[in-house]
Amino acid sequence: MSTEDLVSRSVELRRRLAATLAATGDVRTQPWRRAVEAVPREAFLAAFFRPIEGSVETLWEPVTADLVDGSERLELIYRDETWVTQLDRTVTPEQSPPAVAGVPTSSSTMPGLVVRMLEELRVEDGSNVLEIGTGTGYSTALLSERLGGGLVTSVEYDPDVAARAAAALRAGGYAPTLVVGDGLGGYPTGAPYDRVIATCSVHHLPAAWIEQVRPGGTILTTLTGWLDASAGLVRVEATGAGRAIGRFLGTTDSFMPARPHDRPPLPDDVFDWISESPVDERPTAIGPEVLDQTVDWTAAYVAQLAIPDAQPIGISEGDGPMISYLIDVRGRAFAALIPQADLSWRVRTAGSFDLWARVETALANWRAAGEPSVESFELRITPDAQKVCFPGSEQLLLPGPEAVDRGGPDREGRGGCR
Repeated sequence: MSTEDLVSRSVELRRRLAATLAATGDVRTQPWRRAVEAVPREAFLAAFFRPIEGSVETLWEPVTADLVDGSERLELIYRDETWVTQLDRTVTPEQSPPAVAGVPTSSSTMPGLVVRMLEELRVEDGSNVLEIGTGTGYSTALLSERLGGGLVTSVEYDPDVAARAAAALRAGGYAPTLVVGDGLGGYPTGAPYDRVIATCSVHHLPAAWIEQVRPGGTILTTLTGWLDASAGLVRVEATGAGRAIGRFLGTTDSFMPARPHDRPPLPDDVFDWISESPVDERPTAIGPEVLDQTVDWTAAYVAQLAIPDAQPIGISEGDGPMISYLIDVRGRAFAALIPQADLSWRVRTAGSFDLWARVETALANWRAAGEPSVESFELRITPDAQKVCFPGSEQLLLPGPEAVDRGGPDREGRGGCR
């Protein structure tokens, strides 16, 4: 297919994508539909990885101009799919062998989610927007197409990823403000912003975002934790003086974590610490299935809110059963869930607090409230705490920066949501 034919086909595929996203409800307004039709995704996705089907471990095949025909690449690019663009923070498709293992660390998010988030951001003509996570630059281009580059600031943590996005944006005629750095600190030079949107998941909302949004402005992001239970999008409104309030949107969307908010590696001596710690053991009515979002998505998220700093790991001791461990390195606490022959569970706990008791209490409160859905959960943010509340129950705390640095207010989670 000639270059001219590829350009013509790209226009057709953009229109088809826009029509598909309008039919699914991801595109809801004409300005964003026009942006999808105008921005060529291939300009920001010259090469990517696709998973190799049937491999025992996940292997990735590079899709580049040298390996895959231009027409086939276009068809793949305009699917409503997420394509991985980097593995293990360094490996790009151009550098890759025909099959490579690795952990995705950068990607081009599926267009449907990108545009749905942009719609949920509720921008208006003249809105000044801060984007956290430039990535390939596709969403930055959509924002620039809709608002004009002068109203868009985008921050990318990875210098190599940022350089590729900058080149693609310049080539496309877009001129947003591009910043290389830690997006969790925002970009005060461009503040105040009317909107902040994050294309990465965060452990808590950074104080800088709240401070840099004007009162009445909106922040849209995804909140996750180290148990990998995601509640999807949350939208909050800044109310001034480091405060904000909002609700979850009830989606199951998730993003790769912001790198500074990713789970820390377990220390080398963690298993020595576990084996040497004095433990308490007791029966529990709740087993590790509560942490599985495929079993009960909301319950798993409530459990994660109760112990957001805990990481899961399974250990089999000799010929014994698999034991599910939850380890909170910051709090120096762990819980081990041990299956019994009669299908019941016992829990061993050790450390500065009873980790599993927090899960039991949070789930009991949630069930007593009638098991409300995530859409009814409210996120309240002050300079001292970030609280997730559901109707008729006690507050659950997220580990904001103050909580991490000072031990935080009310780490036992007492008190109501007021």
